[in-house]
Amino acid sequence: MDKDVHFHKTVTFSAGKQTLQLQTSQELFSSHDIDTGTKFLLRSIVEAGYRPELILDVGCGYGPLGMMLKKIYPESNVQMIDRDALAVAYSRQNAELNELRGVEIYGSLGYDDVKRDDFDLIISNIPGKAGEAVIKYLLQESRYYLAAKGIAAIVVVAALESLAAKVLEETPGCKIVLRRKRAGHAIFHYRFNGKTTKPDRSGFERGVYDRDNIKIRREDVEYSMQTAYGLPEFDSLSYDSEMLIAAIRDIKGREIPRAAVFSTGQGHTAVTLYRLINPGGIELVDRDLLALRYTRRNLIQNGCPPESISISHQVGLERRAAKKLDLIAGVLRDEGREADLWILRQASEELKPGGTMIIAGGSTAITRLAASIEKEGQLSIRSRERRRGYSLLGLDKVV
Repeated sequence: MDKDVHFHKTVTFSAGKQTLQLQTSQELFSSHDIDTGTKFLLRSIVEAGYRPELILDVGCGYGPLGMMLKKIYPESNVQMIDRDALAVAYSRQNAELNELRGVEIYGSLGYDDVKRDDFDLIISNIPGKAGEAVIKYLLQESRYYLAAKGIAAIVVVAALESLAAKVLEETPGCKIVLRRKRAGHAIFHYRFNGKTTKPDRSGFERGVYDRDNIKIRREDVEYSMQTAYGLPEFDSLSYDSEMLIAAIRDIKGREIPRAAVFSTGQGHTAVTLYRLINPGGIELVDRDLLALRYTRRNLIQNGCPPESISISHQVGLERRAAKKLDLIAGVLRDEGREADLWILRQASEELKPGGTMIIAGGSTAITRLAASIEKEGQLSIRSRERRRGYSLLGLDKVV
């Protein structure tokens, strides 16, 4: 399918003499227009008179802040990171659309995958719902990735201003060089005294996102789960996940050499699949690096050999592996009819003849998919269930 099923609109971003055309997706922050916090932060950086040669944009979204700084400082090199593969894809697309060179865009969970530690300027529009521990991490640990005289410049929503100020004021060696606020937002520019060696372990390994370690018991399966802030289902499962797990239980005893789980969340589906079926290999596919890494951790915590797990940080289900899958299981994101159909068609391509797909989601979305399946004829509907506004399809690849 050549059409971009996630595309929403193209927005124009102008600053001084510079202009960008940016394609957006409704699945990404501020898809209708450039966020006022982004504009506020950009203005403060330009007015401060910095001349950065190396810039890091943390949580870049579809790319407005990092790319506009590249336009303003054309001799700079800009790295842009996001934990969402859709954000990475749109930023790359927008860099190409605007013919920008000297821009590197890649997936990273916070600072964990950042490639350098000598940035002159680190920028971020801090997510309003990130949680106190993650906000503290994002503010403080920029110090390990800044050059000796580097500056961090961040914007927060007004409700987080006092928290950001408290974190920075209580951080040893941190000096706030600019603080400004306006209706709805506050900005901080700050630096650190000297260069400090970063910790040996990543933020993920140090438990920055950790919530609780819980025990799950249901019928014939029991497992432990390290839950994360920033992911759903940290204490109970949604109805679509419950149906998905029940459907996995129904195929217990089948030999499944290779399975894939998409939209992995905390890892409940993948762990249940491993405990009940024990496939030869499990592929985890998700846009969200946080979900992928916690699901992998939870599989290992419950006895799954690390070498049996592969992860794909990507949009969609298209694979490069030669071997087809015996089972695909997952919950649809609420992304619209075209995106759901796109996922279904990709899954069908990746299944071996006779393979099974179990897919859950909102009843409206599942009903639309069922109609498409009957028309296209590549999959057959083996089972169908509905529960409180959610539905599930059990599908087989036609031999």
